[in-house]
Amino acid sequence: MIPQQLTPTEKINILTFSLPKLTAWVGTLGWKPYRAKQLATWLYAKGAQSFDEMTDLSKVARETLAALATIWPLQIVSQQKSLDGTEKFLLQLSDGKRIESVLIPEEDRLTLCVSSQVGCTLDCSFCLTAQQKLQRNLSAHEIVGQVLTVQRVLFDRINGEGTRCRPSQPATYPGITNVVLMGMGEPLANLTQVTEALLQMTAPLGLGFSPRRITVSTAGLVPQMREFLNGPTRANLSVSLNATTNRVRDAIMPTVNRLYPLDQLLAACKEAPLPKRRNITFEYVLLSGINDTPEDAVRLTRLVAPIRCKVNLIPFNEFQSSPYRRPSDATIFKFQEVLLRAKITATRRKSRGRDILAACGQLSSLAFHNPPISVEHNAYDT
Repeated sequence: MIPQQLTPTEKINILTFSLPKLTAWVGTLGWKPYRAKQLATWLYAKGAQSFDEMTDLSKVARETLAALATIWPLQIVSQQKSLDGTEKFLLQLSDGKRIESVLIPEEDRLTLCVSSQVGCTLDCSFCLTAQQKLQRNLSAHEIVGQVLTVQRVLFDRINGEGTRCRPSQPATYPGITNVVLMGMGEPLANLTQVTEALLQMTAPLGLGFSPRRITVSTAGLVPQMREFLNGPTRANLSVSLNATTNRVRDAIMPTVNRLYPLDQLLAACKEAPLPKRRNITFEYVLLSGINDTPEDAVRLTRLVAPIRCKVNLIPFNEFQSSPYRRPSDATIFKFQEVLLRAKITATRRKSRGRDILAACGQLSSLAFHNPPISVEHNAYDT
């Protein structure tokens, strides 16, 4: 018997369920546990947007689901595409709040940068997201939902919008190969929901990503770092360092550095229980005249040398309200050379999407419709 139809506000958003919760819920309908696995495959592996697409369920089962539940994905409000192919999505949540996700194409991968908070709990002075302040944490399904939403865009581009998924289709979507939690927010300030989201992303009946292809970035919340590193997700960790002295870090990252200054942060990194062939990545945003001197580079080599790590240099991505400036290419090169001569693996992150405020440190749902900034060509961006 099909249950009485609920109103849209009474219906359960089935995307909020992890597999254990989904299994428990189908049990309340008198269904066997394998039904939960069917649903999870359709929702995550095939990206179904309606119960009608779930063609290996009976018509009565689909009507029962439609009467009680809904598949409520994130709503795409706007999209922008950079000259370099990077795409930025402004996504609306069920309560009307908005976040940004960024799709970054590269030769051998397609990376989605997702948000973990609306705004951010921290106050890093070089980051546009921090100016938005924290509005709320995202739930696990809202974090996973960013991946599902962009996956569906990619699927529709290849197969045609409105194409139904079939049981015979591969259980993976074309496109996204890597996920980084480096969008809006401090992921480890929302650790419970981030952990649940990562488990759904890596579950065989979830999105099926390898943990090696997921990276979580933190400004350095030491207790949460230890919990994350000893937790069940096995994802990569990236630490936003950005200074070689507490004086400078207090100035540019005041809240987090006063809670957990450099010695505590680096001790936690040194003690990290890393799997074989895994490193901690230190992100270092280069701010002209602030933290980009040869002396800073020498201090950085001494700080990170005892740690199994690599350093990712990020030339500052300018935005209109910021007092900071991007260093010259020559300054960036000299800084990197100091690290390389000390046998520290040091790469430079290629800035992507700067013309649409989609690069590192430029995300803010309040700034989505700001006019693009003028972007000079840099030799390091070729």
